[in-house]
Amino acid sequence: MSAVLLVIHMILAAAIIGLVLLQRSEGGGLGIGGGGGGMGGFASPQSTANLLTRATWVCVACFFATSLILGIMAGHVTSSKTSILDKLDAPVAAETKPAPIVPAAPVTE
Repeated sequence: MSAVLLVIHMILAAAIIGLVLLQRSEGGGLGIGGGGGGMGGFASPQSTANLLTRATWVCVACFFATSLILGIMAGHVTSSKTSILDKLDAPVAAETKPAPIVPAAPVTE
């Protein structure tokens, strides 16, 4: 469940970035979506700006909601009674020494 929610969260992040870059520039930004005609005469520049603004706000609200849900889910997973500091006192398993590296014999021709 959390993996699906995380994928949705990442898609929303990419959508927000795209929507912000498409919006009309008002002060030196990228303003990729600015200019006359917008969608080839399909919509006026003002209605296109309103649509992009609303879509951005919807994506931001969904992003905020998924952030809260992921935070709550992470809190439930780590709410066990053991602490990470308690694991430091546990004995470490016996370490094995790696086998020595033997250089290869030189090849004679």
